[in-house]
Amino acid sequence: MRDDVLRAVVTGASSGIGAATVRQLTALGWDVLAVARREDRLAELARQTGCEYRVVDVTDPADVERLGVEASARGPVHALVNNAGGAVGAEPVADADPRDWQAMFELNVLGTLRATQALLPALRSSGRGDVVVMSSTAGFVAYEGGGGYVAAKHAEHAMAATLRLELAGEPVRVIEIAPGMVRTEEFSVKRYRGDAERAATVYAGVREPLTADDVADCVVWTLTRPHHVNVDLLVVRPRAQAAQHKVVRDQ
Repeated sequence: MRDDVLRAVVTGASSGIGAATVRQLTALGWDVLAVARREDRLAELARQTGCEYRVVDVTDPADVERLGVEASARGPVHALVNNAGGAVGAEPVADADPRDWQAMFELNVLGTLRATQALLPALRSSGRGDVVVMSSTAGFVAYEGGGGYVAAKHAEHAMAATLRLELAGEPVRVIEIAPGMVRTEEFSVKRYRGDAERAATVYAGVREPLTADDVADCVVWTLTRPHHVNVDLLVVRPRAQAAQHKVVRDQ
């Protein structure tokens, strides 16, 4: 492999923001390792973009440890995009299933922690590494029915802020991207346990919610700033959404 090429690892790459990020980075000439659980989708993404891929479950410590070894063996790693995440359920705290909260914490928080720990040595040794944490505006503002997801995203925000302090002075940036309302093919459907009709109501009447490409564009923009420029936190929402509870919908 060429020594001058920039290399990235993107988790949660089988759909949505992760897949869009892989497409945009490879289009710019990056060497990208796409990571997710669904091999069929990864293989198709590789066919379309020329990326490489690994089947990895970020909630499995052994999987992530292996990813760190294999990714480092390919050469320097210049960016880790911690995109794997998601929400499960929308019950109030009083009725929530603790197993759903545990699953969200494992995926959003510990998945990001494991991947960052596994790739940090390679990011440091590259001389210009970036850790991207895909959080959410849910990491700043609570809302009814979102307790478990809100808690997980608050934890991711705290992790990014802490890691930035701990890496100050080293050649590694810590970048947090916090999207608001993004319409992807799976996020809300998974949250509502496969109920596509209920999931569609989230976006009903909203003109132009964000797309996966919009958020991927933000990721790529932050990664391609001169390396002395650190975008600590980028909050991105559709124009129709001013806050978690302020969304303009057509009648």
